Amino acid sequence: MKVLLPWKPLPFLPLRLSTALVRATALELAILAGHLALYPTGIAPERRPRPAGPPPPPSLPSGAPSQPPTVLLHGFADNRSVFVLLRRSLLRHGRRQVESLNHSPLTRDIRVAAGLLGRHIEEICDRTGHPEVDIVGHSLGGLIARYYVQRLGGDRRVRTLVTLGTPHSGTTVAPLAGAHPLVRQMRPGSSVLRELGEPAPGCRTRFVAFWSDLDQWMVPVETARVEHPDLIARNVRVTGIGHLALPVHPAVATGVREALDQDGTAIAGTSDSASVA
Repeated sequence: MKVLLPWKPLPFLPLRLSTALVRATALELAILAGHLALYPTGIAPERRPRPAGPPPPPSLPSGAPSQPPTVLLHGFADNRSVFVLLRRSLLRHGRRQVESLNHSPLTRDIRVAAGLLGRHIEEICDRTGHPEVDIVGHSLGGLIARYYVQRLGGDRRVRTLVTLGTPHSGTTVAPLAGAHPLVRQMRPGSSVLRELGEPAPGCRTRFVAFWSDLDQWMVPVETARVEHPDLIARNVRVTGIGHLALPVHPAVATGVREALDQDGTAIAGTSDSASVA
């Protein structure tokens, strides 16, 4: 005899979290549509001024601290157009030199991309007269910058590295995408991530890692935190937005500006800050 059991609904997320996830997903789709429209504008490298003579020393207001150039580095299968809004925000609030770099879509190794990033940064320092830069990296861009800093001696050139949704401990999202070597290097336990887990005594760069509790590309979401005993790092929890929103959300832009403006004593130590969204 067939016994009919009372129907039970599947367990769902709490209503508040479910609503937040729906809103975040809708925002992600809207951002994706806008970004696809802008994508062609960022394919070509950014034009940069070429001074005729040696670079002049940075011109700063009397008593103002020296601000190094800010370098923006995009994520996987993306380009510099993702930073249109963040770049505008940084320039509007006093950053005089902001440059967006494209890493080649043909790159198949984070180590190679990190070496090329190092060459770009040397050129920027030579051209601007600044001995250091700040970097803001989204997703894979943050991992490339971290490898440069931690494994290629880039800590002498990078004052602060801000990462937005970067898989510092590896992400397990989209298993089928593992066919691409760069994606495999972003998997937990990859050779690149094992290298980044090795001791890094004396690393001078300060890290600020923004991670979102609704980032569906970071699995688990905490992988976007920097957890390394030798690094000067602070982790900033973002609530209510997803992966694609991190480089365009105005509240995150405010957090990035504050992170870049802080001195070493304000940033030292690993701790969660207040949510920014």
